[in-house]
Amino acid sequence: MADTDQLRESLAWHLEAGVDECIGEAPVDRFAESAKAISAPVISEAKTAPRAAPKPAPAQRRQKPGASASEIAVENACALAGNANSIEELRAAVDRFEDCALRKTATNTVFADGNPKARIMFVGEAPGADEDRQGVPFVGVSGQLLDLMLASIGLDRAQFYITNIVFWRPPGNRNPSSNEIAACLPFVERHIELVDPDILVPLGGPAAKTLLARSEGITRMRGKWFAYSSPKLAAPIDAMPFFHPAYLLRSPAYKREAWRDLLAIKAKLEEN
Repeated sequence: MADTDQLRESLAWHLEAGVDECIGEAPVDRFAESAKAISAPVISEAKTAPRAAPKPAPAQRRQKPGASASEIAVENACALAGNANSIEELRAAVDRFEDCALRKTATNTVFADGNPKARIMFVGEAPGADEDRQGVPFVGVSGQLLDLMLASIGLDRAQFYITNIVFWRPPGNRNPSSNEIAACLPFVERHIELVDPDILVPLGGPAAKTLLARSEGITRMRGKWFAYSSPKLAAPIDAMPFFHPAYLLRSPAYKREAWRDLLAIKAKLEEN
């Protein structure tokens, strides 16, 4: 009777544990099976199982053997910019461009503002914090000063066009590096070709040196006329480097020279 009670309790325990059927009448020594499996030769699964078809590799852009990351960025920028036949297409190309590290830390792409059919085009250095938040160039304190200065010679944003030599804010408002400028330059050059203004005004030393391929500082270049040209321009464009408004905020003593340059720009506009 005692054995029967123990068997009943054991059966109840197994049922509660989830055992609901027997798969053999004789007991199986699982320890012996494990020992046999360990001593048996191992057959590689890779040799017996059929191999899955390899996943296609992601599409990659053609790259010259041994080319640096900066060279690849410039090459890709040239290809994208060269295929843009309108400002809208150029803006879309800039939005697709992934080879400038600045866009990874920026909030917005800052492309341009104003009238793309205007006779005068301004090109600054890089967006600041306010521009990064709004996605519009020259909307901060320095931009407000520039608007006031240009209003003094009868220009507003319906009568001029403005952009920068890089489209994304450098972290901490630092100066853009030479590699960052080089990566964006093909877009800037194509931008100028598409607008084709009568007058081009680089704002500040970095923009003037980049666009005019010169080494002098802004204090030596400002107030002088240069010829800007590129392969797809029908004729060279008159260009005058101008103090960046942020520089004038830090160095107000130079506003007298800036006023003279504004009058020269106004006279040039009235000539044509």
